[in-house]
Amino acid sequence: MNILVTGGAGFIGSAVCRLLVQREGVRVVNLDKLTYAGNLQSLRAIGDAANYIHYQVDVCDEARVLDILRRERIDTIMHLAAESHVDRSIDGPAAFVETNVIGTFRLLNAALAYWRELSGERQERFRFHHISTDEVFGDLPFDEGVFTEETPYAPSSPYSASKAASDHFVRAWHETYGLPVVLSNCSNNYGPFHFPEKLIPLVILNAMHERPLPVYGTGSNVRDWLFVEDHARALELVATRGRVGESYNIGGRAERTNLSVVQTICDIFDEKRPRAGGGSHRDLITFVTDRPGHDRRYAIDPAKMERELGWNAQETFDSGIAKTVEWYLKNEWWWRPIREKSYAGERLGHAVAAQ
Repeated sequence: MNILVTGGAGFIGSAVCRLLVQREGVRVVNLDKLTYAGNLQSLRAIGDAANYIHYQVDVCDEARVLDILRRERIDTIMHLAAESHVDRSIDGPAAFVETNVIGTFRLLNAALAYWRELSGERQERFRFHHISTDEVFGDLPFDEGVFTEETPYAPSSPYSASKAASDHFVRAWHETYGLPVVLSNCSNNYGPFHFPEKLIPLVILNAMHERPLPVYGTGSNVRDWLFVEDHARALELVATRGRVGESYNIGGRAERTNLSVVQTICDIFDEKRPRAGGGSHRDLITFVTDRPGHDRRYAIDPAKMERELGWNAQETFDSGIAKTVEWYLKNEWWWRPIREKSYAGERLGHAVAAQ
């Protein structure tokens, strides 16, 4: 099986590539433009594997994508390429429309043209798997409700609006043109190789250097956390065993307030790397102005994944966050160049109007 992973040098995409390369009879074709968050160092362990290849191509380049689909005789597309940081979408929404909406549209066109060229068993087994987010559903009250596959869309940020649009395009290409698609919407991921603009890696690296640990608003916003390697296993199942036309919600059953996430990281550091001057890392917590339009709570019901595809998260939040902190402590070679050249931890998402 030849699997094309778009965005395979990103956080979740690289986890998918590292997993699939281990599978017998699978060849992984990574298509990644290598924007600021794309990092081939995340794929260092498989870079020389005989069943792996990378193309530095933009998903918006429909002709190049179609050529690669043909050349590599792709059986399944796993579409992860996306701009993904809410704060960056507030500062500059145009890039999110271009990549997440137009890019998905161009990729769908290439996939449809390619699928129509196939015949027999190869056409029958082809799949287009679109990977999305729970943020398309908007937010939930603090004390009730969960997102299911039937929850209406109500995106709040430019990022979630762009992902909602791409979800709708994927479904339209299935309903209108018959393209065999599957979709999945996940909760917040965390784990190794996570670009440090996101909450957990940012807090880990700041705690490592005893810098302020920023928490938006009062820290009461709730997220459902999913260890990235658990997510990669789920995505493999959706791509290979999911029912055509169906959507699957993937979550870790691990709701935490943002403040409790930061406090947990502080407690791990207090145990593993006590502060030089004494005191707790919790003393570094700094409450900052909240993000505009900050959703209150996300919570996913993954029962359909568990029931139909036999998937369950293997990591609890406590086990997963401990592994994540340990990874960052041991892998300075990966994050140090990012902190020095790409992103030093500055606050994003201050803009109050679209540009």
